[in-house]
Amino acid sequence: MRSLLDIVKDAKNQKVAIGHFNVSNLEILKAVVNAALRENTPVIIGVSEGEREFLGLKQIVALIKSYREEFSLPIFLNADHTHTFLKAQEAIEAGFDAVTFDLSGLPLEENIAQTKKLVNYKKSINSEILIEGEINPIWGKSEALFELPKEVLEVIREENLTKPETAKKFVVETGVDLLAPAVGNIHGGVRNGNSQGVLKPKTDIKRIKEIAEIIETPLVLHGGSGIPEEELKQAIDAGISIIHINTEIRLAWRNSLEEKLKKYPNEIVPYKIMPEVITEIENLVEKKLRVFTR
Repeated sequence: MRSLLDIVKDAKNQKVAIGHFNVSNLEILKAVVNAALRENTPVIIGVSEGEREFLGLKQIVALIKSYREEFSLPIFLNADHTHTFLKAQEAIEAGFDAVTFDLSGLPLEENIAQTKKLVNYKKSINSEILIEGEINPIWGKSEALFELPKEVLEVIREENLTKPETAKKFVVETGVDLLAPAVGNIHGGVRNGNSQGVLKPKTDIKRIKEIAEIIETPLVLHGGSGIPEEELKQAIDAGISIIHINTEIRLAWRNSLEEKLKKYPNEIVPYKIMPEVITEIENLVEKKLRVFTR
């Protein structure tokens, strides 16, 4: 099977994006796998530090391996938003395919030094593992709020977004395989009425293009939930190669589960309720994959 780096580079050259979907439980994982099989496209499964703790580090690695072997599916596992060297080291040694090393809250030089250390470490273990770096904080709560907090408005001010020259300095000095810039994107968002969706600030497409023009490193867009389809396509055309989706999936899970529990008030057998929940999430993921790969 081809490596994740080769697949991401192909996506970059073909102006498409790989879908990165966070999973918090087996039902969501099954939905993502089913959608990837139907669409016959590679996917990345993301698990944050909290999700890894809940699912089990070695257990999620084993599950991904089993799906990959059974279906010959190019499905990869990323240790999303990893904030310490120790946690990153644990993921690498457990068999993850990629690590998002999120030190974006640190001063740039300290972020560079620690990220470079991790890149050198992974080379000594397995050169095919991808290290993704982050620069400039991307507001980070997977929640559907009723209004954006004031700190979000501060984070997405132009002076706090990633500058092309800063991006170039970071990738040259660290040697990261992937880069997640701050381009007006946020995690979570504002509830879109009574729907399952969320609304977002506008993504800075021009900034993405400017960054992509001066570095070869593939770019990752975090906080893809709630970004309109046309804007996502513009971001891909501008240079985005991986798009993260989480909040919309969690909303679909919760809303669907609540609906099914009301529909079957006397049912207590999980496997009789969960298939319909899985289908709801599966349809959402499939729709996203079609946008990313059009």
